[in-house]
Amino acid sequence: MARISPLMILPPAIFAALAGLFAAGMLRDNPDELPSALIGQEAPTTALGTLPGKPAFDPAILADGEVKLVNFWASWCAPCRVEHPNLAALADEGLPIYGINYKDDAENAGDFLAELGDFYTAVGTDDGPAARDWGVYGVPETFVVDGEGRIVARMAGPVTQRAITQRLQPALDEAASR
Repeated sequence: MARISPLMILPPAIFAALAGLFAAGMLRDNPDELPSALIGQEAPTTALGTLPGKPAFDPAILADGEVKLVNFWASWCAPCRVEHPNLAALADEGLPIYGINYKDDAENAGDFLAELGDFYTAVGTDDGPAARDWGVYGVPETFVVDGEGRIVARMAGPVTQRAITQRLQPALDEAASR
């Protein structure tokens, strides 16, 4: 009888493990949503820089009793330009939105807000540490923070009307009910 080498079992075992991993990723609750270890945790309080002429964003304000959004954005980010009117509409409805300008030139960031409108309650700047602490993969990313300063939801990508309806509004409702 021929002996089977243990090395012959290795490729099918690796394939089965990868197939299981891919299936688990495709079958999770919301495959469009990136996981975040910060959901339910207090928002990071990493010190932020300031954008000239804009109110400074002190992360301690996140536990002020109000539901709010924290939006990471940059002037060089095309999707940030797309989401800007949708965020402005949410701000017009009374939702406080705090901005963190990510790895951007201060003059370009100011020009971006002057051109498209500045609805941010306060703006901070970040060269990387805050984004790392928040678990940001890239801009734009938006976080729903409850009144106690805990992160309720994370949304990677631009805030579109569809995203507001399907993901953001339910998270805002959940945060308000706490």
